[in-house]
Amino acid sequence: MKLTIHGAARQVTGSMHLLEVNQYKILIDCGLDYEKDRSIQSNENLPFNPADIDVIILTHAHIDHSGNLPTLVRLGYEGQILCTAPTADLTELLLLDSVSIFINKAAKQGKFHKRKGKFNSGGGPQPLYLQKHVMDTVERFVTIGYNKPFRLNGDVELTFIPAGHLLGAAAAVLKINDNGEEKTIAFTGDIGRKNYPVLNDPEPLPPVDYLVTEATYGGRYHTKDKTVEQVLVDTIDKACIKEQGRLIIPAFSIGRTQSLVYSLNKIFSSGLLPPVKVFVDSPMAVMATGVFRKYHYLVNAEAQEFYNKKGDEFEFDNLTYVETLKDSRQVSNYFEPCIIISSAGMLEGGRIQDHLFYNIQNYYCTILFIGYCAKGTLGHRLLRGDPIVHIKDRDLAVYATIKQTDVLSAHGDHNDLLNNIKSQDKAKLKNIFLVHGETSSMEIFADALTAEGYTATIPEKGVSYNL
Repeated sequence: MKLTIHGAARQVTGSMHLLEVNQYKILIDCGLDYEKDRSIQSNENLPFNPADIDVIILTHAHIDHSGNLPTLVRLGYEGQILCTAPTADLTELLLLDSVSIFINKAAKQGKFHKRKGKFNSGGGPQPLYLQKHVMDTVERFVTIGYNKPFRLNGDVELTFIPAGHLLGAAAAVLKINDNGEEKTIAFTGDIGRKNYPVLNDPEPLPPVDYLVTEATYGGRYHTKDKTVEQVLVDTIDKACIKEQGRLIIPAFSIGRTQSLVYSLNKIFSSGLLPPVKVFVDSPMAVMATGVFRKYHYLVNAEAQEFYNKKGDEFEFDNLTYVETLKDSRQVSNYFEPCIIISSAGMLEGGRIQDHLFYNIQNYYCTILFIGYCAKGTLGHRLLRGDPIVHIKDRDLAVYATIKQTDVLSAHGDHNDLLNNIKSQDKAKLKNIFLVHGETSSMEIFADALTAEGYTATIPEKGVSYNL
């Protein structure tokens, strides 16, 4: 069998790996590549013919793993897309949101006429895909439960193992008959961390011959001295109770927001802080929370116990989900101490920009980052301490307090990644391929694996390996 790493090679985004077994072609993930030297349209320059792919396996819904699926369908892919049920529902939300982002960007550049609903002739590059292509993609989803072997053909069997990280996220374990020789290979997707709010811990993988693993946090370690609740209590107490100001938390709508809301529910229902008004200003977060409720049997035991004793973990007094744009604008006129949770997490779009526009010069505002911000984003500029930032066509001085915490990061850190691999049989595991990370992180992690006696490879994009 042959493995080719077509995406997330020595970078974080664009996960896409091709496994060929006896002429049968399996694509694992198909994410958008957001690297700075690539345009979104360049994602359609695929290194293979989509019609030649026999099946796609999707590890989880995040757009850097799922976001290019409609492009494949638009260009001729006709097979199934295998994933868990929550992944199918969450991916549909994210892909439809991508279409909205594409169209809004085209409209701002004069390439799309919103009132007429069509593209202007000669308007330059068009969106990568449209709603029709997303719905065609959704029709190809075939959902599989965890730990239930599913035979792809006479030679290949797939099993999904819970990976934490996001509702529905799974590592894909493939048992293969390669010309009479049994081989096993696993693709981790993104690996979660233990004791994360709402989500179950990642489960150990069975022994495999080859492992393709993410290395996002190679060489980096999460804060261990405080819990999620302790960090939030300290921040809210200072920003909203002592200073009587407002706390703005940029958060990704799917996954991060639900974990944050549940953590706030635990804080306020336990009386750790006096009541504070909380606004969740993201229509997608509302829809994603509905998916979390739909698959409530997949949340962790603590969240289920909370539900049984106190009710819906995503609802509590003083919590308001803001859906319409009109109501979103009214939040700016709420002058009592409050918490505003809004997307997008890196501040590159969405309603969060409105809240920043009206609050970045407010001395009594605190902005708390709970996720990663890529270089070049507005979030990254604030975190590095830029005194003036450009928001909605204006240069604004930064008077708000800027803070960051990693307690809500959904990626396992260096030790989590290492412990995930240490559960493998060292005598059986022939090679570990590192993907989904900056080169420096991969090199540190590869050195750590070598010190433990493993063989680790950092693939170049497009290089094939005969396994």
